[in-house]
Amino acid sequence: MGVTALSLLPQIPSVKGVPMQVILSHTNLDFDGLASMVAAGKLYPEAHTVLPEKLQESVEHFLAIYKDTFSFTHENRVNWGTVTDVILVDISTLERTGRIAKKLPENINVICFDHHEASTHQYPGTYLPYGACVTILLEQIQERSLPVSAFEATLFTLGLYADTGNFTYNSTKPEDLLAGYHMLKSGASLDVAEKFRDTPLSEGEQHLFRTLLNKSKRKELDGTSVLITCHKQNHYTGNLAGIASKLMSLTGADALFALVKMEDKTFITARAASDRISVLPVIEALGGGGHQKAASAMRKDTDPVMLAEELELQLSSLISSTQTAKEIMSSPVRVVAPDTSVEDVSKMLFRYGHTGFPVVDKEKLVGIISRRDADKALHHGLGHAPVKGYMSNNPVSITSDTSVSDIQSIMIDKNVGRLPVLENGEVAGIVSRTDVIRTIHNKNTKPLNNTADEFTVNKKIDLTDVLASHFNKDLFNLVRIIGEQADKLGMKAYLIGGIVRDLLLERPNEDIDIVVEGNAIVLGEALTGEYGGSIRSHETFKTATWSHHDGLKIDLTSARTEYYDFPAALPNVELSNIKEDLYRRDFTINALAMSLSSGDFGTLLDFFHGYEDIRNGQIRVLYNLSFLEDPTRILRALRFENRFLFKMDNETEEFAKTHKKMLSSVSKPRLANEVKKVITEEDLIRFVKRASELDLLSHLLNTHEDTVTVLKRLQCFNEIRDRLTRDKLHPSHWLGVLLLMTDLSREAFEECLGFAKNKQDEKLLSEVYRFYQTYDFKFHSLYDWHAVCSEVSLEAITVCLSLCHHDSFIVEQGTEYLIKRDSVTHTISGTDLIDLGFKPGPHFKTWLLQLEASKIENPSLSKEELLEYARHVFSDSADEK
Repeated sequence: MGVTALSLLPQIPSVKGVPMQVILSHTNLDFDGLASMVAAGKLYPEAHTVLPEKLQESVEHFLAIYKDTFSFTHENRVNWGTVTDVILVDISTLERTGRIAKKLPENINVICFDHHEASTHQYPGTYLPYGACVTILLEQIQERSLPVSAFEATLFTLGLYADTGNFTYNSTKPEDLLAGYHMLKSGASLDVAEKFRDTPLSEGEQHLFRTLLNKSKRKELDGTSVLITCHKQNHYTGNLAGIASKLMSLTGADALFALVKMEDKTFITARAASDRISVLPVIEALGGGGHQKAASAMRKDTDPVMLAEELELQLSSLISSTQTAKEIMSSPVRVVAPDTSVEDVSKMLFRYGHTGFPVVDKEKLVGIISRRDADKALHHGLGHAPVKGYMSNNPVSITSDTSVSDIQSIMIDKNVGRLPVLENGEVAGIVSRTDVIRTIHNKNTKPLNNTADEFTVNKKIDLTDVLASHFNKDLFNLVRIIGEQADKLGMKAYLIGGIVRDLLLERPNEDIDIVVEGNAIVLGEALTGEYGGSIRSHETFKTATWSHHDGLKIDLTSARTEYYDFPAALPNVELSNIKEDLYRRDFTINALAMSLSSGDFGTLLDFFHGYEDIRNGQIRVLYNLSFLEDPTRILRALRFENRFLFKMDNETEEFAKTHKKMLSSVSKPRLANEVKKVITEEDLIRFVKRASELDLLSHLLNTHEDTVTVLKRLQCFNEIRDRLTRDKLHPSHWLGVLLLMTDLSREAFEECLGFAKNKQDEKLLSEVYRFYQTYDFKFHSLYDWHAVCSEVSLEAITVCLSLCHHDSFIVEQGTEYLIKRDSVTHTISGTDLIDLGFKPGPHFKTWLLQLEASKIENPSLSKEELLEYARHVFSDSADEK
């Protein structure tokens, strides 16, 4: 189970020195602050909860009805001079408690519970970036199994609602939702929560709302709209945060700054609706705090108009640059000509998994042909016709600097799912709905040209140090050299696949795969010319193996894509870029790359969220037809589940169940590659149990045995193998283990023979079949075992013993025989018999076998005792000869 934020929380410190402990929060108290104070009271039952001087109007309405339900201590009843400990909630500074801060003595202990972002913290406590502060306290209440009444749960729900916008703000975390779940289980009344959640503005608040709306000024900056509004009044009006939110909703602004001077204090409230704007930095500079999209501050004796003028000068620094088509488009783009047949276009659409192609005539865009249009033409028997008769003419297009928000509007207004990106009239890229959705939801944006130049992730991961510790110095330097040489040739080199996965898992792996965006043979030749060594290349697939003079060998592969002409076929391959190369991998955890370029050496490329899947311990295919195109990936998925103790995600498992029948269409030699790896590398019992869950064995073997019997055989095999030590078995034993999964019929042996990869495999199967069919293994002694089995291989005997799992005596006696046979030393040779005066002949073989059997039966016999035995026992036989 993964580490949770809850398990990382510090224990609530014991507050020493009682005369007085108090729980405090900020002035203009909102529901999150009130809920946090009440929750803190449950954690510190000896502390006095003291409300601040000012409350939001909605909180006042709530307490007007329910105040007697809670145990609050009035500010005037506190002997502030005796206070030794303060518990702050929803804030991290004493100044925000208002006038109470001035009453507190010096050198008091302060403990904080806060969810607002801050670079440093003045006091110890629990700081977690949740949507609501009350979530932090509820986690600790939950951890300590403290009871929560239905009414307390209702207040806590109001606190959650208030600071998460009913769980809709971007600051909302899974922990907030979990806290809401627990409160609902504790009996929270949603009717009461709804009543106070969004109370109408009071008359005074309505007046301030209209005033701020009339005085607002709109600033248009880099595609965003920022509203600034100022006002001065001699009296205090609460709920400025609620008023600001309603102003945002009404005006549709991307951000808002409301500055209101009330009496001698200027209150600044800031809100942002766009991901491109962070209001927190400017509010922090004014001494306030909050979140990236919601923050507030208070300044004394400050003119709001002058403050607004200063704020305007900083607006441009708060807005990040807008994303454009250039950043999210796919490039280069596959296009078709107007005269390309519908049938050919349909094959290309299937081959590359696209939903449409731009149609280009003399490098100019003339139309778009979609999968739907191509399918309709095929349905009417028009596959031979050119696509120009079925394409969409006058296609909507965009330029590389079109903003993502404009792209979204165009797709909605024009009802199109893909937009070609034109530069000087030529197609430079294409943006699909998927690209826009990924960007809107803050997923990893695509790189320009699908390389790593502008590839970004939410958090950049640098694997340089991990690689340096994983590789020896020479290999690490060699990998760096390859990246630098690729740079010189205008190429990009990447470490890819299992080695990158295992770097993240901190597992050993010496299988180095390097992919090059460019011609790998050219890179290999350049490395040979610059650093020596030799190169072996394969022109068809543009691959090369560079053998360095110090003995290291590096496989270089040109980035490529692949497609399948029909399910379970071998793939066709053509050159491509790094993203398409990774897309042809089996699972997301293997579709990872690490840049070897000098500028970003060590940077992880993760187009398909494989790192997230590694952290979550799941196996996930990259696309829906993955198992259909290559059913052996189903076995690979189980192998990786077994090896890493991962599990297929629900969708991938459903794909496996749907396409498992395709395993029977795969050739036995292809299946053999995966089956051998499963048997020789992984926990076979766990594999069989998982395969049984998915009903795979029946599609892997027509002659499969029931799972219970198979598991008993395999358990017996493992026990024997462990007593022999694994390295005693020849690699060919895997086929004998496969036989343990069958019903042992003649057809089963013939079926397993189809999996044989070489003569050694075939020999083992034949040996097992002959031995198992001939003997019942009920031998009286080890002497008898050796008389029969002296020339039978260790692997064949082990398999046959596993088939006798139901008879523990046979298994134990046979295992003892194998162990002693393997350990026999100082036996008699033919030369020894000649030295004793015996004439060589065919009988020597029988005699030597008899002496070996005696030694196995009685390992303590010395060579001299065996010679003496031979002198007496074989003398009569020699006379007869």
